[in-house]
Amino acid sequence: MMKKALEITPNIEPLFGTRDENLHLMEKALRVAIDLRSDAVMVTGDPESIERIEKIFTDYDQLCNQGIVLQNGELHGMLKLVVSDPRITLRGLVESGRQRSTGVKRMVQPRSPNQRKYIETIEQNDMSFGIGPAGTGKTYLAVAMAVSALMAKRISRIILVRPAVEAGERLGFLPGSLQEKVDPYMRPLYDALYDLLDPPRVDKMLETNVIEIAPLAFMRGRTLNDAFIIMDEAQNTTNEQMKMFLTRLGSNSKAIITGDLSQIDLPNPKKSGLLEALRVLDGVEGIGFIHFEDADVVRHHLVQRIVRAYDSYSREQQELPLGLESPLGEPMSTAAPVKRVAKPQ
Repeated sequence: MMKKALEITPNIEPLFGTRDENLHLMEKALRVAIDLRSDAVMVTGDPESIERIEKIFTDYDQLCNQGIVLQNGELHGMLKLVVSDPRITLRGLVESGRQRSTGVKRMVQPRSPNQRKYIETIEQNDMSFGIGPAGTGKTYLAVAMAVSALMAKRISRIILVRPAVEAGERLGFLPGSLQEKVDPYMRPLYDALYDLLDPPRVDKMLETNVIEIAPLAFMRGRTLNDAFIIMDEAQNTTNEQMKMFLTRLGSNSKAIITGDLSQIDLPNPKKSGLLEALRVLDGVEGIGFIHFEDADVVRHHLVQRIVRAYDSYSREQQELPLGLESPLGEPMSTAAPVKRVAKPQ
């Protein structure tokens, strides 16, 4: 064990985070003690851990001197990656994030180890699957990677697809044009686009079909060349729809399929095309799979707890013996029924 004092420069205080949450993260992950003083930060721990914390401080100070401002949310997520792997540096994460964010309003940056693997999988494979609970960033990062590829002119168009399960893929009864019919189902994809690009730019790309948003039913018979194709909510495809979509891939194209197996809205959940694809395509060269967990949730911290609570409840229900669930979903008592004996008259 050793002690080392790290100087507090004018730039360094935002690194500490709200209520020093970033310092607490470093303490817990690297097993050190951090004592915040008026003129310095005193770190006690093994030499390797102290060296890693010093590198974080130095990198952050240099990034600030370059005019790079990191919001605390993204900074906290990046620090999680840095403390989890000694090969990762804060500066390296920022530089790689800026490279993939050319022409984009916000830096495309992973906030968890699985998000980092997801981005690497998308970069290395022509087809990638992102499976996991709500709030893990699987849709947002997929759209961000597509926008990044478009801005770098590696592809010429983006195609965003979603199965409109609630309308049974029969959208004709809805009023308006095709775009107006499918818009309610595509809202999460629009939100990601407008967060990454200026609204007028998005609107122009939609008008010129540089960005195309369509229901899954309209993909049949097409060959999609020079494109980045994303299918969201893939758990709500049938086996036939999934096979149809996967075989649309043309030359110089990438496809990302995202879904949450805990939110299947099909009449028969066992017939989900995503479930079958995971079994059929396992081990196929050129296809990558990333499974997110509740620890990867990057929305409000309460979302992570909600996901865990529902997962726990689902496991408990699956373990109940057949017939031991009440109409309200509550487990029934397994005690033997009480025999009622008629009283003598």
